[in-house]
This record gives sequence, C-alpha cells and structure tokens, in this order.
Amino acid sequence: MTVRIGTRASKLALTQTQQTADQLAAVGGFPVELVHIKSDGDVLTGSLSQMGGTGVFVAALRDALLRNECDVAIHSLKDLPTGPAVGLSLAATPRRVDVRDVLCARNGLKLADLPPNAMVGTGSPRRAAQLRSARPDLNIVDTRGNVDTRLGRVPGLPGNSTTQVVPGKSCDLDAVVLAAAGLERISRLDTVSEFLETDIMLPAAGQGSLAIECRTADAPPRAGSAEGSREVLAQALAALDDPDTRLAVTAERALLARLEAGCAAPVGAYAYRKGSLLHLEAVVCAVDGTASVRNKRATDGLTEVGATLLGIELAEVLLAAGAADIADLQAS
Repeated sequence: MTVRIGTRASKLALTQTQQTADQLAAVGGFPVELVHIKSDGDVLTGSLSQMGGTGVFVAALRDALLRNECDVAIHSLKDLPTGPAVGLSLAATPRRVDVRDVLCARNGLKLADLPPNAMVGTGSPRRAAQLRSARPDLNIVDTRGNVDTRLGRVPGLPGNSTTQVVPGKSCDLDAVVLAAAGLERISRLDTVSEFLETDIMLPAAGQGSLAIECRTADAPPRAGSAEGSREVLAQALAALDDPDTRLAVTAERALLARLEAGCAAPVGAYAYRKGSLLHLEAVVCAVDGTASVRNKRATDGLTEVGATLLGIELAEVLLAAGAADIADLQAS
C-alpha cells in the first residue's frame, strides 16, 4: 500500500511533512505520497480573525481526510483547534523540538539592544503582548506571510537578496519574531539574533510540536482490531508518538480549552516533564502589555487524564486571578 500524506503547500509545511513522511515510511516499511492541499490560510490575506479564526490552516486538510483524499494529515499542532473533530483522531505527536520564539534582528541585535521605538514585526497577539511587556517603547507591526517573506522585512539577514526598502514588503523593519522550530526545520537558524527564553516569552500551546491526524478507524488505539494495511498504518503511527510530548501538549490544550481561548487570545503555555512530574506554566496578557496573569502548577499524574486535569487546574487559577478581565480570551 502507499500511504497518502496530506500537507499544506508552504515551504515550511512541505519540509516538516517530508521529514515526518520519511520517518513514517521507515518504521512502517511502506511507500508514501505527499498530497498538496491548499488551505484558506495560504490563500487569503489579513489577520487570522478575518480569515475565519481558529482552524483556518487545518480545515482543508481535515476535509481531505474525511473525503478519503489522503490517509493522514500533518499539522503544526499549535494550529489545531482544541475541540474534537468528528471522525478524526490525533494519531501521533512526534518528539517536540525547540518551543522558544526567536528574534531575528538587523545587525544581530538582541531584544534589550534594539533602539528606542524600533519596528518589530509579528502577526501574533501573544508575541505582541509579551514584547510590549518587555519593551513598552517598541512599535509592533502586524505581519503576515510565509517565513521567507517575514524574514525579508529585516535588512541584512542571511539569505535576504535585497536591500531596497519597500514599506510593507522588504527591509522596513528592525526585527521580526518567529518560532525557533519553524526556522530549524527549514534550516534558517542563521537568521536568529536571540532565542527568547520562556521567562520573557512563553510560547503558544503546542509550539514546536507536530500533529499527525488520521481517520478514527485507522488510529493506533484500534490497531488490535484492524486488518491488513490499516493495521500496518496504525502500528507505524503509534511508533512515531512521543509519550512526553503528548502529555505536554495535552496539558497545554486542556488549559486553552478551559479558558475558551480563541486563536487571537494573548495566551502562552508551556508544559514539560521533569523526572516524575509534569510541569505547566501559562500566562494571559493584556494586548497592550500593561498587565498579565502568570502562574504554574505540576502533577505526578503522568497520564492523559492527569495532564488534562493539570491544564484545567491552572486555567482555573488564571481565571480566579482575573485573566478574563485582562484579555479578551475569546478573540479569534
């Protein structure tokens, strides 16, 4: 059998899908085929809310799965809505890579060294809020586009072919903030001037993680009752699943779900296992950076149920501290 893997057509999506496809083929012993699916998020311009909010990058892939146009779909897990998708299962969460955000700035400048009123690009309210908290003087510029497009807004970065200043297009910003994971996957870490530690900027829930979705009938939990090619696929998916990553993202996503946080809500969350404990830290920020609620909790319940309860518990703590008054949690 040939396993058809659905992917968005962006450079980053194709790269991370090909890497995952190679792993799936290696453990499953079957050929794979990439199926390019165009999402609204790749076609439309403007903010996420203008494009339809949470799930804009995954809806087309999910539809393709349900129409049997592909057998599995690869997503950036942070793009995946927290609610259940009827007929689909989160089959595997491969080992997580670097969760941090990074600053890509002209002349190799770090966040503390950017000049007063520097122009910094990001399309993320979460990043914008935490940037304003760390540096209230910064001018935050809403940016969209693929990774190369955003890097092209900063003069002098490795790989940029132009020095011409074109407002809104090229060389018009002092820096942009991106995810380390994406730059690592497309070999553009040479553009990074600073890795922003989590005490400065907590990542988005699921950042640095991939999600492999399949139809529920093909998911690993049903492997014992599956037959033939379905059994082979289920076993391969199970082999790619990293238990610690699944626990971490389960806690982060449970927190988002309890907060009822939309895709534009300025919420950061990071969970990780250390020894016999699963730790979770989260922050809810005012968009203007003037206020925030931040806290953390841990559990020794190293199961998906335990991770879910941890996320719910920390969300309750944040809500009790006024998180819903600080930010519009349902912004999308």
